[in-house]
Amino acid sequence: MRTGGPLQATRIPDPPFVATEVARFDEPWAMTFLPDGRLLVTQKGGQLKLLNVTSQQVGQISGVPAVVYGGQGGLGDVLLHPQFAGNGLIYLSYVEPGAGDTRGAAVARAQLALNGSGGGSLSNLQVIWRQSPKVTGFGHYGHRLAFDKQGKLWISSSDRQKFDPAQDMASNLGKTIRLNDDGTLPADNPFANQGGVAAQVWSLGHRNILGLAFDAQGRLWAHEMGPLGGDELNLIERGSNYGWPIVSNGSHYDGTDIPDHDTRPEFNAPEAWWTPVIAPAGFIIYSGSRFPYFRGDGFIGGLASQALIRIQFDGVQAREVARYAMGQRIREVEQGPDGAIWLLEDGGNVRLLKLTPVPF
Repeated sequence: MRTGGPLQATRIPDPPFVATEVARFDEPWAMTFLPDGRLLVTQKGGQLKLLNVTSQQVGQISGVPAVVYGGQGGLGDVLLHPQFAGNGLIYLSYVEPGAGDTRGAAVARAQLALNGSGGGSLSNLQVIWRQSPKVTGFGHYGHRLAFDKQGKLWISSSDRQKFDPAQDMASNLGKTIRLNDDGTLPADNPFANQGGVAAQVWSLGHRNILGLAFDAQGRLWAHEMGPLGGDELNLIERGSNYGWPIVSNGSHYDGTDIPDHDTRPEFNAPEAWWTPVIAPAGFIIYSGSRFPYFRGDGFIGGLASQALIRIQFDGVQAREVARYAMGQRIREVEQGPDGAIWLLEDGGNVRLLKLTPVPF
């Protein structure tokens, strides 16, 4: 139930939405809407798809960089430049090879041109950021993307399952990154005077951030997967250290305990955390009118939890207030132009779902 002063309380149905299948994709990872209402969808294997949501026609975008596919890696996020309508720029995150048996995430931008056949192409592709160093393994790339109201580009760079680099300022692993839209370094980043990759860093001590979202006040929230327990939702603050791998409200996978956040108050503790885990993926803070009673709430996709998790914020506090069973792993959440909520399931031949309100 939601109340609004003297107005009658709004009773929210449970579940509050009807889910309609719109299309199917193979290992989708992220999506973003174009100004004309069409939808770009990345597939982890390296394909960028264009969906006409009205006709349900799916086309292909060529010119995508080659990706290293395997484990948690491949083609990742897709994001429009804030002035896309004028410059046609989109941003992609993906995994690229390094020397020997190493690899790491990269972010590139390119110009998108659409054709009359329901597809399009990328040109003038430019890599503007890379994880450093490239390491072995196939997990914890992160590589979520977001723009703030000032036009700065934010990147989640996860720890690549290597633990200690999250505390090492000579590495950009286990960090949130803040860049200008062309990949150059903002002079007001908190560690700019250290130079090197440290100058990219806004916050450190992160494990595996798979969701970034700004609230209406411009605050950045991020969720990250914990180890055995201890998934987190964090308010991202300038220059702050979130403690991984020194502290966690979870344990190592072999059962070895990790000291909890409250044992080390110098580290920034999560605003909300989960044990058992929800395995969070995808994240929006809702701002539409289709679900007016959800305006300002967060929605997190759940992989292991096979759910859509609703978060209520109170200033700089946050808590889970509802969990809607979806019956499948949810990889991505997006808000549509008309205020509907869109979900991508996780895996092969999975559904794109459009969530619309249950009529009262």
